[in-house]
Amino acid sequence: MANETAGGSPSADTAQPPAPRAAAALERLASFRFAYLAIVVFLLAYVFTLRGLERGLTAHFARAVTSAAQVDAKRGPVAEQVDASLRALLVRSAWVRVGQIRVQAVVIAADGRTLLFASGGKLPALPASADGAGLLPASADVQVAIPYNSLLANAVLIVYAGLLVATLALHTRRLARRELVALRALTSARDAVAERAGGIERELEGVRARLASALPETAAQQQEIAALGEEREALYARLGELEAREDALRRGSARAGELESERQALEQLLDEASRELESKDGEIAELRTQIKQAAKNAARSARDAEALGRRFTALYKQLEIDERALADIGELGDESLRLRAEEAIKKLCDEPDNALVRRKVGGLPPHLAIFELGFAGKGRIYYTQGAARRFRVLAIGAKNSQNADLDYLSRLPKGT
Repeated sequence: MANETAGGSPSADTAQPPAPRAAAALERLASFRFAYLAIVVFLLAYVFTLRGLERGLTAHFARAVTSAAQVDAKRGPVAEQVDASLRALLVRSAWVRVGQIRVQAVVIAADGRTLLFASGGKLPALPASADGAGLLPASADVQVAIPYNSLLANAVLIVYAGLLVATLALHTRRLARRELVALRALTSARDAVAERAGGIERELEGVRARLASALPETAAQQQEIAALGEEREALYARLGELEAREDALRRGSARAGELESERQALEQLLDEASRELESKDGEIAELRTQIKQAAKNAARSARDAEALGRRFTALYKQLEIDERALADIGELGDESLRLRAEEAIKKLCDEPDNALVRRKVGGLPPHLAIFELGFAGKGRIYYTQGAARRFRVLAIGAKNSQNADLDYLSRLPKGT
């Protein structure tokens, strides 16, 4: 029976080929190669994403600038209209205000020589003989750049950094689990081999004891003893290889711990970037709240102007009151000024001959016959002959709003 046990075991154990020692080195090399590849992909994705955003934003602003440069030459100097339109466009753009991108726009007149607008520079004045209609349509050249310290670039960087950290963390955990499984398997195999070696050693001791007390050794017994000795040596060699493999796996586990430390450091950097992004989001939310409040105030002013219009229509049946005039009354601010303005309007309606008419407003196109009615010292009421009623009130202002009021009046259509 000892012969069967000792003779069958060596073939069963030696049939399994020893694991190559180079496997651990190859696995470590593959782990580093994956980390390097992930970092290279992260950098390339970040750079090419910014380039793609720059191309898309360049196309977007090219269309917007081209559309804003199509002005009406009849409304005034073309260069001033283009400058005001494009500066308003660039100031209102959320990409410029929030995303902190840089937009360089150049607008050239239809003649190909006259420069109508250039970002960051003051243009020379056009000659007085320049034909405004001949400068149109204008063409535009737009270049968009995303600085690497802008909010948009930082947002893209944080997104890709989060993906990189998550990918490295998942890869590290997968390697750690695989190393742990292999370590447990090798430990179990080593224990099984050690137990088998101990059993063979005990069987050899029993055989030697029986042989010492039995007949002289036969050739078959000598062969059995030799086979058991060879099996023992093979099992010891196998046990040494398993111990070396276990040491290699433990060193791999230490490397997994280092990767875990690197992952934690990257997570800390990601948390800091997230906190900075949250602070930016708070500023954006505050700006949105201010915008909503301004919209509410505008809506409230519109409702007040509508109510005021209904009241004036009911009280002053000889007057036509424009919406611009109603809005101007609401913007006077001081209640006493509004009362004085309404007093002057009432006198214009009921006693036009006794109203304090200062003069006919000069500097306006010839087809406009607009008069100025004073109130409260520096207050001005601009009116003209009405179409359906006696007078039409066009605008109400003061000394500080005179230029804006005259500009508005000069742009009134013919027949006003």
